[in-house]
Amino acid sequence: MTTQKDVNALSRAIIGYAIEVHKELGPGLLESIYEKCLAHLLIQNGYTVAGQQSVPLNFKGLDLTCELRLDLLVNELIIVELKTVDKILPIHEAQILSYLKLLKKPKGILINFNCLNIFKEGQQTFVTEYFRKLPIK
Repeated sequence: MTTQKDVNALSRAIIGYAIEVHKELGPGLLESIYEKCLAHLLIQNGYTVAGQQSVPLNFKGLDLTCELRLDLLVNELIIVELKTVDKILPIHEAQILSYLKLLKKPKGILINFNCLNIFKEGQQTFVTEYFRKLPIK
């Protein structure tokens, strides 16, 4: 059974690999480049990664699946949204929170590669009620 400890360890690993990508490539590239490089590192290190996955949404019989697409889903637990923007805006936070809610995932990480230091200023994590329901250890 997955625990909060497991999810937190996975989150730290993802952020660590994002830092590794950022150190190697620096800021200023396209989001898609960072996405491919981060996914590559995660897969090389034994994680399961689904990229550009559609987020299902059905409103009274209207299928809106093609409208929403997350960047990375790691080990079916953590949604990773990547940005290359001057500043993270509330709309970016709303985007990842929507994905978390619709897919019922415990944690999400929003990473902005257009910064000097990902650890200090380039990432935000979000937890959901599904995280709080997991056993601690």
